[in-house]
Amino acid sequence: MSLRIAVLPGDGIGPDVIAEGVKALRATRVPCTLEEFSVGAGEFLKSGDPLPPATLDRVRAFDAILLGAMGLPNVRWPSGLEMTPQIDLRERLDLYGGLRPIRLYHPEHSPLKGYKAGEIDFLILREQTEGLFAGRGGKFAPDAAEVNDRMTVSRKGSERLFRMAFREARRRRKHVTLVDKANVLPTMAYFRKIFDEVAREFPDVKTEKAYVDAAALYLVQRPKAFDVIVTENMFGDILSDLAAGLVGGMGMAPSADVGDDFGVFQPAHGSAPDIAGKGIANPIATILSVALMLDWLEAVEAGDRIRRAVERVLADPRNRTPDLGGTLTTPQLGALVAEAIAS
Repeated sequence: MSLRIAVLPGDGIGPDVIAEGVKALRATRVPCTLEEFSVGAGEFLKSGDPLPPATLDRVRAFDAILLGAMGLPNVRWPSGLEMTPQIDLRERLDLYGGLRPIRLYHPEHSPLKGYKAGEIDFLILREQTEGLFAGRGGKFAPDAAEVNDRMTVSRKGSERLFRMAFREARRRRKHVTLVDKANVLPTMAYFRKIFDEVAREFPDVKTEKAYVDAAALYLVQRPKAFDVIVTENMFGDILSDLAAGLVGGMGMAPSADVGDDFGVFQPAHGSAPDIAGKGIANPIATILSVALMLDWLEAVEAGDRIRRAVERVLADPRNRTPDLGGTLTTPQLGALVAEAIAS
């Protein structure tokens, strides 16, 4: 049976890296049919809507969605906020679990010294439909004297997030760290209470807790101590970028936005319009996002082949794009990975 994948290249470097992700997908020889859709700031400039309702209806029918990057800093709503159709997708498709795997593929990729390939290896699970982002639809008057955002934490949203975290930990090293700010914020104290309740359902998984400020410190001081980190929306947004910096930057950071029925897979980086079309963007985050997509579609062996191919290619220090201090172009690095997958 052929998988049906909706492809949303998006804006900026999105089309550049998606081309290499598709190349890797084809190299696995997993039967699939791809259909491309226009979504993002570029689509807004054409049609007046960055995520047309008809497009959203269409992509719901696919087995998975592969997304490049969306948004351009000079294309904004009248409020001054950037357009973020990727967040709209999370909310409308109820993609509550943001999986952000962090893995070091070469010692020289990290600003931290003394870590071997594979020694930094953890997963950040970010809640994506609530938290501080719940207030993002609010409006304010230009002459407002005060503006407030709201933090929303629900029992339903927390329980399903924590159960996902514990299930992921069972597939890894059976250790979950809750990151919150329960010493200050009532929402986070409530979040922690629910975590403790759900943890009792998984007695085989070890748990610990860290306040978000301390967690940022520990990620730099002792990243090997973490296996699965589970946290609120905004905290996860910030910590996942910090964590990407430990292993080479955003070009090395894949992601999966998943719910009970739908999944969107994309590099964690933005659209980087300043380098769009120059052929120098790092495609590895997108290629590894394809591996996550295959895992979710229960083609785990193909996903593992992609990860092993990335590992073999990046073991050679010559195989780097400019963000990692190398000279390879986006298509050159993508081709090396595709060849390694197929071999």
